[in-house]
Amino acid sequence: MTIHENLGIVRREAETLFSRTEVEAAICRVGAAITARLAERDPVILTVLNGGIIFCGRLLLELSFPLELDSVSVSRYHGLIQGTELEWKLKPSIPLRARSVLLVDDVLDEGITLAELKQFCLAEGAEQVLIAVLVEKKLAREKPCQADFVGLEADDRYLFGYGMDYRNYLRNAAGIFACTHLTDAS
Repeated sequence: MTIHENLGIVRREAETLFSRTEVEAAICRVGAAITARLAERDPVILTVLNGGIIFCGRLLLELSFPLELDSVSVSRYHGLIQGTELEWKLKPSIPLRARSVLLVDDVLDEGITLAELKQFCLAEGAEQVLIAVLVEKKLAREKPCQADFVGLEADDRYLFGYGMDYRNYLRNAAGIFACTHLTDAS
């Protein structure tokens, strides 16, 4: 089976968890909460690439206060459906010392990546590090970090859409979907 045949099956069989309208409403709520907390702080917004691109881009339109934008890129999935070791691809170019930093990502799953990113920012001298995620997965175990701003909650399933991917594809799906068909085979 080719990747495109696999993607077609995944897309057709996926369960819609949140419509585009529901996701947009959640982003507006998160934006209001962030504004209330950070509007006077001159924050650095760090988009976690690639998953955080869509959420962060849309979220920025809800933040009508001065901020600086940068990004970080780390990976644990490498196009697979299981996480592996953390690999740094891009570190922020804006100095974080004495700044409020907001990490923006698509999903808080196990929390390993976001916990490491938060520790990195603190080690770089950030005054405070907050985390905003579009989706937080409900897990039966404790996570090494908590999100300060959460748009939506979902069960522990493999999700795609609004930045979350299936094998590096389907990030651009307009809604949040749960896979019912998973395979690492191409």
